[in-house]
Order: sequence, then structure tokens, then C-alpha cells
Amino acid sequence: MIASAQDSTPVWPELLPWQVEPADVALAARATWPHAMLIDGPWGIGKRTLALYFARALLCEDPQAGAACGQCPSCHYVNAGAHPDLRMVEPIDADEDGVGKRLDEIPVKAIRALIEWTQITSHRSVAKVAVIVPAEVMNLAAANALLKTLEEPPPATYLLLVAHQPGRIPPTIRSRCSRMPIGIPAADIALAWLAQQGVAAAATVLAQAGGAPLRAQEIASPDRQQERSAWLQALARPQSLAPIALAARIEAAPKDGRSARLRDAIDWLLAWTADLSRVAAGGQPLRNGDFQRELGALAMKVAPIPLFRYHRTLLEQRAQTTHPLQPRLVVEALLIGYCALFTDG
Repeated sequence: MIASAQDSTPVWPELLPWQVEPADVALAARATWPHAMLIDGPWGIGKRTLALYFARALLCEDPQAGAACGQCPSCHYVNAGAHPDLRMVEPIDADEDGVGKRLDEIPVKAIRALIEWTQITSHRSVAKVAVIVPAEVMNLAAANALLKTLEEPPPATYLLLVAHQPGRIPPTIRSRCSRMPIGIPAADIALAWLAQQGVAAAATVLAQAGGAPLRAQEIASPDRQQERSAWLQALARPQSLAPIALAARIEAAPKDGRSARLRDAIDWLLAWTADLSRVAAGGQPLRNGDFQRELGALAMKVAPIPLFRYHRTLLEQRAQTTHPLQPRLVVEALLIGYCALFTDG
């Protein structure tokens, strides 16, 4: 089922500090807003929040300098999560009570329902806005179904596509959208925000998150940090690493959390091998500065080309892995490949 404002009652957060300036610049051109916009950038920087901010502004009946006034009926509907002219399309299959489960993709039926909705007359006679997030998980049939609406949009209808990996969106979709790339915020702004959220060791977790503040906030929990430390300590000693025993930690997580633990494990391997490559080339680790000494010792023992090939394998695995039946076996194979990088000959 397509998730709408009425179905899921989403939270409508205010802009994050690093979003204020780009939002002001974008809304200064509200009168010529494109019918389809692709907002893309790394995961964990608040692109969904920005898209919802734009949606509220486009639906506002008395915009102030392009932004939502916060006082008109449309703004009140949006804040209550009940605006009939706003549609959220996410990989969620919701029942009649609005309770849903996450899906691996946005199916074609969700996009067809969206297209039918765009043909309905606007309730408030201002605009209709749909937010598709993350747009890259539309399956091929769904993407193809969206094409006609992108080519011939109904009047005053706006589509906001949010993507963490825009390269996975078909070129036919990307070419019909105005693009708004969003980058990693300045470190001082991100660190100040994390401090306001009460995040400990903000600089360390921000580095682990690649500079993405929301990702840093997510991974800052003591349990998450303790698990990461256990994995990296094992990776630092490949000669004694036991792939089966380490991979078994995946199954130590609750059943509904094993896919997330798998993604964490692959992300830790990706960040570790990327830093290992940097250190081997004479640089400094970006994600794992707290393991700089261990990375320096390993960098002298690994060949660049096999390391590059292994890193590429990790990227491919991350793109393919959603909810595998045997997460532990996936990690076992990856850890065996990692240990092989340090085997003589």
C-alpha cells in the first residue's frame, strides 16, 4: 500500500541547521519550482526532512518569502499529518489501520496508486505534492510507470524524489527531474548539533559516519560502539581471526535485528578496508582514526590490488544484500576473503 499523510501520520521536523541556507536559496525560486525534483546525497544528512519542508512550503496558502507560513489551514493540516494533497510513497506495506512493515522495494502498485491520486482535484486548490523516498528502491516496473507522469504532470502537481544512491535510479527518471545535490555539512556545524543532542565523543562517531550527523547520532549508542570495537579488534588481527566465530555474532542479535547487524558488519568492513588502503598509500584513516596504530601495522602486510578487489566485492555485496536468509553465512564468506588478503602467497 502507498503510505500517505493520512495513513502513516509522519513527523514533520523543522529544518536541520545545515539545511537552512540551501532551503532559503531553493524556495527563493518557488514561483518557478520544477514539477519534479531529485534531492540526493549521502544517507544520514536529513534529505527526507528537507523534502518535507519543501512539501509544506509548496502546499502553503500564504507563503512567506517562499517558505510555509505555519498558520494557514494547509500548514495546520500538514503539521497534523493529515493533508489530503500530500502523499508519501515509501517501501512500506500498510494495512487498513496504518500499521505497516518495511519492504525491500517500492512496488509498481504503489506508483500506480500515486498516479491515480495525481488525477484527483486538489482539495485546497493550491497544489498536490508527493514525496518518494528512497526513490532508488522503486522496482523497474514502478519506475517505468512513473515516467508518463514525469513527462506530462498534471497542473500544480509536484514530485519530490529523495535518493541516497541516485545512480541506481534509471537515467530516464533522472533526466526528467531537476537535481538538488546535498553534501555533507561542515564539521563544526555537525559537531555543534550532535553536542546539542547529547551525543558523546561526537567527533569520533561523526568520523565513523563519514560526516553524516544523523548517521552519527544513530551509531553513537554504547551497545553499537561496543559491537563495532569487537569487530575492528578482530579485523586488526587477521592471522588469528576466526570467521565462523565472528560471524556468529550476527545471530546473537535479535532476529528482527540481524539484517541491520549484517549491514553494520559490511559497513565496518568497507570503512576498515578503505582506511587500510589510505594508510598503505601514506595517508590517514578517515573513518577509524581510533584504530590508526592497528591499521598502520596491517598496511605493510597487504597488497594493493587484492585489497582493491576485495573492497569492490564488499560494495557489490552491500548493493545486493537486503534480507538474506542466512546473514551469518554471508559474513563468513566475506571474513574468509578478508583473511585471505594476509595469507602468504
